Amino acid sequence: MFDWRDFLALAQILGTGAPGSSLSIQVSEATARCAVGRAYYAAFGHARDYAIQNLGFVSTGGAADHGRLARHFHAHGLSGVALGLGLLRTWRNECDYDGAVSNLPTKVRDALRESAAVIQRL
Repeated sequence: MFDWRDFLALAQILGTGAPGSSLSIQVSEATARCAVGRAYYAAFGHARDYAIQNLGFVSTGGAADHGRLARHFHAHGLSGVALGLGLLRTWRNECDYDGAVSNLPTKVRDALRESAAVIQRL
């Protein structure tokens, strides 16, 4: 089974380089946006698998699972996980859909931190 935490490691590599420096790719706004997205999916995937295995969550495999999962954690007394997933999803949506993202370096830093916190809570 895939370890969703590996997405967090990728997000850390993509999100912590200085603009213009080289990893195996050129660090840019695109890589920063990707880092936010990967941080979200690291937390979401890990949390979903945890909820399925430990809390009786039934995944439909659809887009509605994102909100359903957060509500499931809240209903099971894990509001910190629910809140973290909500923040990460908001930032990911901004990075995926908005033409301009304000404070992108801050969002990258916060997304990496919040993703790690969600994973640690589980």
